[in-house]
Amino acid sequence: MAKKTLKKKLKAKPAPSSVAAPVVDSARDIWLAGLGAFSFAQQESGKLIEQGNKLFEKLVSEGSKLEKKTRNLAEDAVGDIRGGMESRVDSVRQQAVDNWDKLENIFEDRVARVLGRLGVPTADDVNKLSARVQKLSRQVADMSKAGTKKRTTTRKRTTKKATTRSAAS
Repeated sequence: MAKKTLKKKLKAKPAPSSVAAPVVDSARDIWLAGLGAFSFAQQESGKLIEQGNKLFEKLVSEGSKLEKKTRNLAEDAVGDIRGGMESRVDSVRQQAVDNWDKLENIFEDRVARVLGRLGVPTADDVNKLSARVQKLSRQVADMSKAGTKKRTTTRKRTTKKATTRSAAS
């Protein structure tokens, strides 16, 4: 089998007519304007990107400054709140201590009343009694010293009288 090769005959394109020439030129100008616009957009976008980077860096810098300011303000506010809370805690603590002291005094008074009803002497009663016993002990000691002196003196006198009587007899 023999293959047939088909060959196409190309017809030569007619040259643009003089009427179509302005349209072709205009289309070419539009094409070139589009290419120019694209090139210009690339250049401007490069500038815009550069400006955008500068703007971004400026915004980061401003954000950093703002963060420092707000952090300082927040720390000051927290410090003020902490100071207020510490003073409140101190006042509550002092109030608790005062209430505890009052409760302790009430408890002591009630226990003292119950002990008094039962006839148990208080520490004050014991101290008074101890002082009275010491005073009486001193008085007894003083009296016994005075009595010992009188006895020795009276014994000497009675011995002298007895000797003088026996000598007289």
